[in-house]
Amino acid sequence: MEENIKQDVAYFMRRLYRKGLTTSLGGNISCKIDNDKFAITPSQTDKGRMKADELGIVNLKGENLTPKVKLSMETKMHLYIYQKRTDVKAIVHAHPPFSSFFAASEKQINCKLLGEARALLGEPAYAKYALMGSEELAQIVSDSAISSNLIILKNHGILTVGDSLITALDRIEVAEVAARLSVLCNIHGNIQELSSVQLAEIDALMNVSK
Repeated sequence: MEENIKQDVAYFMRRLYRKGLTTSLGGNISCKIDNDKFAITPSQTDKGRMKADELGIVNLKGENLTPKVKLSMETKMHLYIYQKRTDVKAIVHAHPPFSSFFAASEKQINCKLLGEARALLGEPAYAKYALMGSEELAQIVSDSAISSNLIILKNHGILTVGDSLITALDRIEVAEVAARLSVLCNIHGNIQELSSVQLAEIDALMNVSK
């Protein structure tokens, strides 16, 4: 099981890079192996050529079970989210260009334009700036993740969580589509959002499907 998960994490990291949603050395992905530990991508390793044997394993006490691996600098951020949300099985942190615009702007991604965005993302959370890799950032982002599946990290990037790797990755992709659409709508000016009734219907549908 552990080896399969490591293979999947490496595959999804390569996929994230190929789709232009992160840079060669940027971003990180993790996935829980069981209730006690998770696999996470390493630091300063080519994301486009990521291999399973390069990944690290961390337990939920924060101990590196693979001491030869230099873990991602954001490992603590992943750890704190897993500690605070037991439903989360996978986390993706990346720097998609349009979504990152909203990380550097006072404007917000509009998730009320498409039903898919509302269903998968709900309302994004916005985490204030803290130094990358810091304890402060890990605390801020993990607190934000308690109430949302999409967190916009001020002047940094975005992070999504899910009950599987494909869900977490899909949320990154849908967030980037929503961000791109938000930019276009801000330029065009004539938009039609989902109504409050339509939003409530989507929310009810997602609650039933859980």
